[in-house]
Amino acid sequence: MTGVTDRVDAAGRGQTRIADRVVAKIAAQAAKEAVDERPQDGAAPRATVTVHRDTARVRVSLDLAYPCDIGRQCGAVRRRVAERVRALAGMEVPEVAVQVERLHQGTAPEGSIR
Repeated sequence: MTGVTDRVDAAGRGQTRIADRVVAKIAAQAAKEAVDERPQDGAAPRATVTVHRDTARVRVSLDLAYPCDIGRQCGAVRRRVAERVRALAGMEVPEVAVQVERLHQGTAPEGSIR
């Protein structure tokens, strides 16, 4: 029986690659978590990602309830997506583009802008 006694250094073992679609799912879930109130008839957030080495550029499309503070909601989505992708995938996120697809009429949360 022959055993392997030589250890291979970390650089020679290879590397872990996280698929773009996995990073996109993380981003979409993070966007869903960041939105205060998702419209009842609205679609779930969708994300597309371009990964280059340890950097991910993210584009998120989502529906929002109207009336709401759109700027604040988009800022919250940007921050949450960057934070979660960094924490779960170990990638830097220099850019998160948020595209609001539709505004759905509904009841506004307390303190929102009309």
